Amino acid sequence: MRVLFHGADAVANGRELRRRLLRRTAVAEQTPPPLATRPGLRVALRDLVLADCDAFLRMVRDSRELHRPWTYPPERADQFEDLVSRTSRDDFACLVTTLADDGDLVGVFTVSQIVRGYFQSAYLGYYANARHAGKGLMSESMALVLDHTFGPLALHRLEANIQPGNQPSVALARAAGFRLEGYSPRYLLIGGRWRDHERYAITADEHAQNRAR
Repeated sequence: MRVLFHGADAVANGRELRRRLLRRTAVAEQTPPPLATRPGLRVALRDLVLADCDAFLRMVRDSRELHRPWTYPPERADQFEDLVSRTSRDDFACLVTTLADDGDLVGVFTVSQIVRGYFQSAYLGYYANARHAGKGLMSESMALVLDHTFGPLALHRLEANIQPGNQPSVALARAAGFRLEGYSPRYLLIGGRWRDHERYAITADEHAQNRAR
C-alpha cells in the first residue's frame, strides 16, 4: 500500500525522517580530526558534527548577551540538527574552532551561499563563545578559517556582512585583512528587524599576502 503525504504533513514527515537519519549516525559520528591548525596557535579547526549538540547549545545559552542583537544562532536541538543537515550541501559549510588542549568550543563559522564557476565566492558568518571572549582566540580562529576557505575549499572571495554597531566583529574582520566595500541599509532580517550592514570582503591573494608578512 502506498501512502501519500500532502502539504504540512509531507513537510513534517520529511523533517522527522531527516532527524532520524541524523540521530542514526550520531553514535558513529564522533569528534572529527582537525581540518587545520598552525604551530603555536591555541585553537584547532574542524567540521561541526552532531556530537557537538550539547556543547553548542550550552555555548549559545551562556553567550546570549554577547550574541544579541547581532546574531541569533540555534537554541534548540532541532534547530541544531537542521544546521548540521545543511552541511551535507555543496553550498554550505559550518566550521568550529576548539581549544587545542581540551576541545572546548571557541567559535562557530558558517560559510554559506558558496557559488562556484566564475565567482568562487561565499558569505562568512561567525559567533564566539563568551567564556573565551577577549583572549585573542577568535583572531586565531579566523586565521584558520581563512586558511581553509582559500585552501581546501578553493574560494576566491569571502564576504562578511556586519552591523555597524557590532564593533568586536568589525575589529575581528579588519584584523584578519577584510576591507570595507560598502554599506547596505536594511540589508538582513535579524531578530525580527531589517538591519543595516557594512560589507567587508577579502580575497585569496590578499590573505596570501597577509600570511607572507
